[in-house]
Amino acid sequence: MIKSLDELKPKSAAESTQFIPWIAVIGGGIMGRGIAQTAASNGIEVTLVEKNETLAEKALRTLETSMNKEIERWSLTVGEKKSILARIKPSSKMEDIHDCPIVIEAINEDFGLKKRLFHLLDKNCQSSAIFISNTSTLNLSKLAEETQRPDRVIGIHFLNPVPKIPLVELIRATGTSEDTVVKVRNFAEKQLGKRVVEVFEYPGFVTTRVVIPMMNEAMHVYSEGIATAEGIDTALKLGYGFQTGPLAMADMMGLDDVLMWAEQLWQQLGEPKFRPAPILRRMVREGKLGVKSGEGFFKYSD
Repeated sequence: MIKSLDELKPKSAAESTQFIPWIAVIGGGIMGRGIAQTAASNGIEVTLVEKNETLAEKALRTLETSMNKEIERWSLTVGEKKSILARIKPSSKMEDIHDCPIVIEAINEDFGLKKRLFHLLDKNCQSSAIFISNTSTLNLSKLAEETQRPDRVIGIHFLNPVPKIPLVELIRATGTSEDTVVKVRNFAEKQLGKRVVEVFEYPGFVTTRVVIPMMNEAMHVYSEGIATAEGIDTALKLGYGFQTGPLAMADMMGLDDVLMWAEQLWQQLGEPKFRPAPILRRMVREGKLGVKSGEGFFKYSD
C-alpha cells in the first residue's frame, strides 16, 4: 500500500543504491584508523592499505590498543572490539582493492603524494569506483585531474576522533557529478551515521578555516603571558560553551598537523591570521606534538 505521494516519485540510481558492504581506506595513520573503525563498527568490511605489510599490521595493532583504552573507559565492549577488528583486513597490495566500490584516501596532507596516489588508484581500481579524499586544505579539483574519472572524485573531511565526532564536511570538486554527491551523502549519513554539511571547495572549507585562527590566537595569548594554558581553555569553555578549549584541541589534533594546516592556509590565502604563531613552530621542533607525544600545551599520560 502506498503511504505517501513521495513513494510515487522516481528514484535516481544513487538514491536506490543498496548498502555498500566494502570500502578501502588508504593510510593507516590516526585518521585512516578512525575511518576504518567507524566503517567497521557500522557493519562495513574494510581493507586498510599501507605502503607495506609491516605498516599495515602495525596500524591494526595500534587500533586495537586504542580500542583497549576505550574498553577501560567503558565506552566499548570486548565483543564490539572483536567484531570491529574482524571486519578490518590489512593490506599493502593494490590488487586487493581492485573491485572496491569506494576508496577513501587518508594519507599525509602532501599534495604531491596525494596526486601520485590518485594516479595509481585510477590505474588499479575498477572504473566505477568512487574516490574520496579526506583532505582538509588541498585543492580537490586538481587531485581529480590525476584521474580519468573526475565525476567520481569527491571529498569527505572527517574530524578527529572520527568514531566520536558526528560531523563530516562533504566537498564537491569542480567535476563531481550529482550522482556521486548523492551516493556519498547517503553513504556518510545512512551507513556511517554522520551529519553531513555540504561546503564549496575552498582552502580549509569551514571547520579548518575557522578553527585554525582561533587556536593560533590562543597560542599568541599564551606566549605573551596573558594567561596560562589552563586559564585560556577554561575562559573559552565557560565563557562561550566550548566543550574543549583551543589549546587542548590543538594538542588532540597534533601540533605538527596544526602547523601544517596553518602554513598551507597562510600560503594559499595570504591572510596574517593564518601565519603560525612562533611558539607553535618551536614546540613542533622540540617534539612536543600534543597527545601523540605525551606533551604539548598540556602533559598527557597513558
